[in-house]
Amino acid sequence: MNPRLSIALLVLAAGAAAATAAMAAPAPVTLVLKDHRFTPASFTIPAGQKVTIILVNQDVATEEFDSHDLKVEKLVTPKGRVTFTIGPLKPGAYAFMGEFHPETAQGRVIVQPAP
Repeated sequence: MNPRLSIALLVLAAGAAAATAAMAAPAPVTLVLKDHRFTPASFTIPAGQKVTIILVNQDVATEEFDSHDLKVEKLVTPKGRVTFTIGPLKPGAYAFMGEFHPETAQGRVIVQPAP
């Protein structure tokens, strides 16, 4: 095989692998809990991929991230931080709440079809 062709094919393969890796790993989502409210209260993620959630509790009370839709329960201590993964999910809307303050700590994940 021609050495130039070999190099060109190697470069193309490396580029395709990098693009695939970038598509396979969406950026983590940071949720901040303050005054018993989530910020952002809703966020959008791509369907069919795992997404890391970083939950930062700025309150002086423990809270529990709870979602029957997402099948997740995670305690976060006062002024603490917890990281967990959701998905892969199908397109739709998925509710979550703070178990200890459900009247104010509400949110949802919007899952959109991959482009």
